Amino acid sequence: MGEVELAEVESFALDHTKVRAPYVRLIGVERGPKGDAISNFDIRLVQPNEGEIPTAGLHTIEHTIAGLLRTRLDGVIDISPFGCRTGFHLIVWGEPSNADVASAIKASLDDIAERVTWDDVPGTDAVSCGNYRDHSLHSAREWSRAVLEQGISVDAFDRSVLA
Repeated sequence: MGEVELAEVESFALDHTKVRAPYVRLIGVERGPKGDAISNFDIRLVQPNEGEIPTAGLHTIEHTIAGLLRTRLDGVIDISPFGCRTGFHLIVWGEPSNADVASAIKASLDDIAERVTWDDVPGTDAVSCGNYRDHSLHSAREWSRAVLEQGISVDAFDRSVLA
């Protein structure tokens, strides 16, 4: 390796050939100087290296799930897509269980798949989005339905699907 020193990032140490998406996986919990916990979750919607959500659909899921999830799960700090387009990082205050997170993700994807209209999708103009032309509610719905049909597991390595 070159002369640059890089810290190890847990997500890159994960064997992506062994996980079985869709799933929720706790990556880790960090503690602040006052003991506050911040949890980082891997929300994997698509099997790594076997598919990816097109950017327009992923972008619309991102914008919509950001608001939906905050109505279902306390302490959401951020939900951001992976560059590989197979899912999201979810950062939250506290230590919710995988099942609590999976339940909130499932309900949010169900809303995207069945109830959200274009008027519900936030950040779809030049003022509120850095790439507002790259959205697709149709794609977001189709991918949300595909994930829901497979079920969301609370274990990254064993299909323990949330009921």
